[in-house]
Amino acid sequence: MKRMKKLMIFMVILAAFSASAIAQVSATASATATIVSPIAIAKTVDMNFGNVAASAAAGTVVLTPAGTRSATGGVTLPATVGTVTAASFTVTGTAGYTYSITLPGAPTTITSGGNNMTVDTFTSNPTPTGTLTGGTSTLNVGATLNVGANQAAGVYTSGTPFTVTVNYN
Repeated sequence: MKRMKKLMIFMVILAAFSASAIAQVSATASATATIVSPIAIAKTVDMNFGNVAASAAAGTVVLTPAGTRSATGGVTLPATVGTVTAASFTVTGTAGYTYSITLPGAPTTITSGGNNMTVDTFTSNPTPTGTLTGGTSTLNVGATLNVGANQAAGVYTSGTPFTVTVNYN
């Protein structure tokens, strides 16, 4: 009988351990997502190199993002400057976020009649990233105008505008 009692106690203990070994436990978790304002860019001012005088030698006009310009080679900048502006864009999105800036990698052709010049070497301020302070930022873009020797007089404009792209970092 004593043996039977010990066997029964052992079986109860074994059953108790077996039940806890195969018992299931669970936990839960929540899912969360935050939708931020989409980033956007809008042109506020077109790029304008102003009045430029060509000569028998080719040259360039470098327009900075701050809107100042300088000439090289056979190009001169007349005292009557005309309208000189770097391109300007307003970038909007979620306040405090940073964004990367992609400027054109290929030259843009500007034309007057059948005559062409190219605009290349685009630069920006800020660069290479900007910050959306209060949800907005101003992005200014400059470039280099390549003026040919004896470039024909005229108002040169781009048939296809150049593209500036911004993306959240």
